[in-house]
Amino acid sequence: MEFAELIKTPRVDNVVLHRPFYPAVEGTLCLTGHHLILSSRQDNTEELWLLHSNIDAIDKRFVGPLGTIIIKCKDFRIIQLDIPGMEECLNIASSIEALSTLDSITLMYPFFYRPMFEVIEDGWHSFLPEQEFELYSSAISEWRLSYVNQEFAVCPSYPPAVTVPKVIDDDALRKVATFRHGGRFPVLSYYHKKNGMVIMRSGQPLTGTNGRRCKEDEKLINATLRAGKRGYIIDTRPLNVAQQARAKGGGFEQEAHYPQWRRIHKSIERYHILQESLIKLVESCNDQTQNMDRWLSKLEASNWLTHIKEILTTACLAAQCLDREGASILIHGTEGTDSTLQVTSLAQIILEPRSRTIRGFEALIEREWLQAGHPFQQRCAQSAYCNSKQKWESPVFLLFLDCVWQILRQFPCSFEFNENFLIMLFEHAYASQFGTFLGNNESERCKLKLQQKTMSLWSWVNRPSELSKFTNPLFEANNLVIWPSVAPQSLQLWEGIFLRWNRSSKYLDEAYEEMVNIIEYNKQLQAKVNLLRRQLAELETEDGVQESP
Repeated sequence: MEFAELIKTPRVDNVVLHRPFYPAVEGTLCLTGHHLILSSRQDNTEELWLLHSNIDAIDKRFVGPLGTIIIKCKDFRIIQLDIPGMEECLNIASSIEALSTLDSITLMYPFFYRPMFEVIEDGWHSFLPEQEFELYSSAISEWRLSYVNQEFAVCPSYPPAVTVPKVIDDDALRKVATFRHGGRFPVLSYYHKKNGMVIMRSGQPLTGTNGRRCKEDEKLINATLRAGKRGYIIDTRPLNVAQQARAKGGGFEQEAHYPQWRRIHKSIERYHILQESLIKLVESCNDQTQNMDRWLSKLEASNWLTHIKEILTTACLAAQCLDREGASILIHGTEGTDSTLQVTSLAQIILEPRSRTIRGFEALIEREWLQAGHPFQQRCAQSAYCNSKQKWESPVFLLFLDCVWQILRQFPCSFEFNENFLIMLFEHAYASQFGTFLGNNESERCKLKLQQKTMSLWSWVNRPSELSKFTNPLFEANNLVIWPSVAPQSLQLWEGIFLRWNRSSKYLDEAYEEMVNIIEYNKQLQAKVNLLRRQLAELETEDGVQESP
């Protein structure tokens, strides 16, 4: 298929563009295979380059001969184009709709993009499983890298290499895979160096109504326990949902078969419930006609912050089991590709200082999201504006980033990256010139030959000129565990995502001004903390001199 077939009108003059934070500008609108471009001859006017893949929905209006197209983007931006002539307006709208909903992944922009910058680092090889395993290999002699999934035959959503207990051979892993949803047998997610405890993740066990069991599965899970120790299984579904899953062939671990494990059920929502929550939230943020009380009421009704609280609470529970109770844990929901990954990732951010650095966080995204099989292509196919809602679309990754932002806000000096880094990841997950977030798992990315045909996001991000934009100036390495508060007053709406295009209304201006004041206060507070640290160090030095013989 040629893109020219989809472009009915490639160019229109005298188009007026309205967009947030910019004055209206008149210019020439051009459509290419992957971009909508509006260029003006006016001085000091920035061109608009919008990826078609970033377009979530469009609306059309007509007043006499003048047509208006409202473009609603996946990053929640809303752009208005005033186009002279009804036919031109209809042609442009039809072309945009066709180009923003291409069926084939190989027609998307990452397969055509050629970088204009010097590639210093091949991001596709920056965070390989072998490299990550090497970081812990000296401490985890009882674990090994298995290539049982080399051809993706055992589990289509796992990478070729996974970390498993050394005492479990590949034949046993194949048997366990038949007992777990989607073949997702338990694998190592995180090793806690402090006490040797681990986080594992998997899909639900296929116990069914007959209470089916798998001795290899029991042996694999028990292999992670120390003598005399108990472990915890955190099921991200409420008990009634887990029980209902048995009727469909799924289920949960029976206590009789896993006597050394205590099962805990949490309630983290998935799929359409999260999507509807996002839609309500964005609607309330875009409605600038309501007063503050009504806006806060609609914000609460969206339940977005409730989902944040549920996820963070479960992640804190997982971290507490590891760090304070000295117990290993297994985490799963149904498939093990959504809420499971939210919890394992956030637990590591709480526990592991490396995950709070830029490269450590990138490694976390690779290991716990991309290689772990989160279906980005399905979950991020649409955002908050699209009318054709599919059951597999869900803002799971955005919720995770929001949880990270909540922790970052509470511990502003413990993260090497800033809010812009998280916003950038959100934007590229939904629409990007890079191939990193294409496909639903490593098997699909391998078939698409993304490493050979597209550029990795990390190749661009990790250049010094870009890193400076994403580096937190307040960062001071903190090797301690950080425990975020999940109290309602501690969780706030992420203005940088949900209000960044809507700061013109009065109460949003107040919220933004308050945020700026908080940032300034944090800087002043950090300066005082640094001064106190220096004074304390001087006192300790003096005490040491006095006590020496």
